[in-house]
Amino acid sequence: MSPVVERDVTASGVRVRLSDSGTGPAVVLLHGLFLDRTTWAPLCDALAESHRVIAPDLPGFGASEKPPASRFDYHVEAFAEAIADVFAALELGRATVVGHCLGGAVALVLAARHPELVARLVLVDALCDTPRLGRFGRMGLAPFVGGFVLKQLWGQGVFRALFRERIAPETGQNHEKVAHYYATFSEPSARVSALEVLRAVQDPRPLVARTPGVRAPTLVIWGTHDRVVPVVAGRRLAREIAGARLELLSAGHAPQEDAPAAVTVAVRRFLSE
Repeated sequence: MSPVVERDVTASGVRVRLSDSGTGPAVVLLHGLFLDRTTWAPLCDALAESHRVIAPDLPGFGASEKPPASRFDYHVEAFAEAIADVFAALELGRATVVGHCLGGAVALVLAARHPELVARLVLVDALCDTPRLGRFGRMGLAPFVGGFVLKQLWGQGVFRALFRERIAPETGQNHEKVAHYYATFSEPSARVSALEVLRAVQDPRPLVARTPGVRAPTLVIWGTHDRVVPVVAGRRLAREIAGARLELLSAGHAPQEDAPAAVTVAVRRFLSE
């Protein structure tokens, strides 16, 4: 097993924590909303046998710095520029970029804006449409009181229900995993970051406008039971990216959580083509 090195780099003026393992062609893994880089642990282990695998915590998440909106714009394009800075800091050159949910939107924008950085692209239930978070979204985005609800009233029980009902049913049953994700979300600054992201991703039009600009070979992976970004959006995304291939898995919004083995097989097969 290749040793995993954790390090901090500065990206868009923000301290970003990442894990770095393996040697070979680079693969960058970008996590989704309410998750962190540990969501990719099974895929990291598998890919590190033949690739250099970089998994950052996005600004505002995990062990990365959680700056106020006055210091970091929590829109997708700002995240993409931060990841471009990670490429520069690590001198990666070109890499395969794999992104889930928010990370998928970031990966898509990165590929469109910086094609010189992205050799291949894997989009896993990417946030290409307004996320459907049901009662959780209504609570967090309600006028006047939404910020208070998300910052003060989302306890671990609500967080577990969010995973069980919307993000990853399998993880929602795993108290240890939910506790891990909740531990970083529960920090006051992390709750503010999550709220800023939720507000920023309500309008998908800027992302939709970027989609035709993607030229990298692309694999779109989607969970057929996704309740956050339904599979119809995945089918549309695969049609709008020239030459993209769609692979459907029996999973919810986070296939790397619900079906990690299937995601690993799909990604490894794509990288070997």
